[in-house]
Amino acid sequence: DGEAYSLGQILSASGWKLRGTAFWRDGGKLRLFLNSRHRLFSLDAQTGKPVPSFGDNGVVSLTGLPRISDVTHATQSSPPAVYKDLVIVGSQVPDRVQLPDPVGYVQAFNARTGKRVWTFSVIPQSAQDPGADSWENGTWRNNGHGNVWAPMTVDEARGLLYLPTSTPSSDYYGGERPGANLFAESLVCLDAATGKIKWYFQTVHHGLWDWDNPAPPNLVTLTVSGHRIDAVALVTKQGFTFVFDRVSGKPVWPIVERRVPADSDVPGEKPYPTQPFPTQPPPFVQQGVSLDDANNLTPEIEARARREMEKYRIGPIFTPPSLRGTLQRPSQGGGANWGGAAFDPETGYLFVRAANSIGLNRVAKNDGSDPLVGVAYSNVFARGGESLNLPGGLPLIAPPYAVLAAIDLNQGTIAWKVPLGEGSAALRNHPLLKGVRLPDRLGSPNSRGGAMVTRSGLVFIGGGDNYLYAFDKKSGKELWRGKIPFANAAVPMTYRTRSGRQFVVIATGAGTENALVAFALGD
Repeated sequence: DGEAYSLGQILSASGWKLRGTAFWRDGGKLRLFLNSRHRLFSLDAQTGKPVPSFGDNGVVSLTGLPRISDVTHATQSSPPAVYKDLVIVGSQVPDRVQLPDPVGYVQAFNARTGKRVWTFSVIPQSAQDPGADSWENGTWRNNGHGNVWAPMTVDEARGLLYLPTSTPSSDYYGGERPGANLFAESLVCLDAATGKIKWYFQTVHHGLWDWDNPAPPNLVTLTVSGHRIDAVALVTKQGFTFVFDRVSGKPVWPIVERRVPADSDVPGEKPYPTQPFPTQPPPFVQQGVSLDDANNLTPEIEARARREMEKYRIGPIFTPPSLRGTLQRPSQGGGANWGGAAFDPETGYLFVRAANSIGLNRVAKNDGSDPLVGVAYSNVFARGGESLNLPGGLPLIAPPYAVLAAIDLNQGTIAWKVPLGEGSAALRNHPLLKGVRLPDRLGSPNSRGGAMVTRSGLVFIGGGDNYLYAFDKKSGKELWRGKIPFANAAVPMTYRTRSGRQFVVIATGAGTENALVAFALGD
C-alpha cells in the first residue's frame, strides 16, 4: 500500500492480524469493511476495489484523535460492527506497550461517506467526563489502553451497542492509576447512533490480572421465575457469567461486592479492596490457587507440584501480583477467551469453553531497558525463565485442563460441564505417568476457539487437540469427533449449499502450518 514499516514497528502493534470483516448493503450494492491497523477500508464486494466515495478514495484514518501519538502502537483486532448506515470499530493496543498513549477508542463512521460521526474513549479525557472521578488524583490524564479489542455486539431493534472493554496500562501494575479505573474492564452499553453511555457495569475494579473482557457479549432472551427478559450475557476470563437486562442494565441476579486480598509488596500499589461476584450463575471454571489443587495424578507428582507451588504467593481469586510472584487462576488467558459463548434459545443454555490453568503474575522494578515500558514496575522486568510446569510438561495443578460448560440462563445454574480435549501427548507419555491409567479426556487448554450450537441438538467445538468434537447439547455427552490436521483456535461455522448438502467448517493451525477443514453431513 505504499507505506513502509520496520520490523519493530510491526511487532509493537501485533502486525496486521484481525478476526474478520463486516458487510453492509447500500441498496443493491454490497460493501465490505476491513479495519486494518490504523485505517478503515470500504471495498466493493463484487470487485474487491476501494469505493471512491468513501473517505479518501476508499480509506479513512482511525487516528488523528487526542492521546494517539504513535500510530505504530494502535491497531485493530476484531471486525467492525454495523448499525444502520454506521460502521463502528474498536481498538487494540498491545500489552507490551506500557505507556500513557494510546488510549482505547470506539469510533463510528458514515458507511457511505467515511465521515467520522462519533467517538467514545474508554478512559475519560476530561475531569467532567463520566467515570473521571474513579481515577484518583486525575490519573486518567496519563494512562492508556482500555481497548475494545474483542468484537462488539449490536441490538439493532433498540439501537444499543455493547462494548467489552480491557485493562488500562499496564496490565499488572496500577500504582500510577489508583482507583477503580472506569470504564476499563467493563461492559458498556452505548446509544449506537450517538455514542452516548446508556449504562455500564465494571467487571474488575483496578485490574491487575490482565482479565480483559475478551468475548463478544451474547444477546439472549430468558425466562427467569416466570418473567421473560431480553438480556445481555458476558462471559469473562475470571470464569464469571454476568447477565443484565439489555435496556436498563439491571442484573438479572444480584451481583455482590466481596472483600478480596488487598495487601501488596509492590511499592505504590493499592489493590482495590472489593470485587464484583455474581450470585448466579456459578463460575464455570475453578478460581484461586491452594496447595490442595496440586497435580494428584500420582503421589510423587503431587509432592513435586506442592514443593514448586510453595515458591510463590497463592490464594483466592483476585490475589494481587507480587515481587515474589503470584500464582493466579484463571490464568491471564482465562477462563473464557476469544471464542466467546454460543446461546441456544430452545434450552436457554449458554455454551462456553474455559481453560483451567494457572498463570504467574510477577512484577519487578523498571530498569530502563525497554523503551515501550514507562511504568515504575512491570512484568517485563520480572521474567526469570521458569516454567509453571514440572519437568517434561506436567502441569502443577490437577486436570481437567479445559472444560466445555453449559450454563442454564433460565435457572442461573451450570447444567453440565465436561472435560474438553484429550490433553497433550507430552503429558500422556511422561515417564512419571508410565503405567498410570489416565482419563480419556484430560482437557487441552491450548485453544481459544468457541462453540457452535445447532437446532438439531449438537454442539460443535475444537478440542484444542487435533479433533473437532460434537456434544449432545442437553446432556454434554460426547457423540463424535473428527480428525483435523492442526489444533483449532477458531469457532466452527456451518452452511448448506443449494443442493441441500450441509457442511461444518473449521480453521485449524497457525502461521505456516494451517488448514481450513470441512466436514460434510450425509453421503
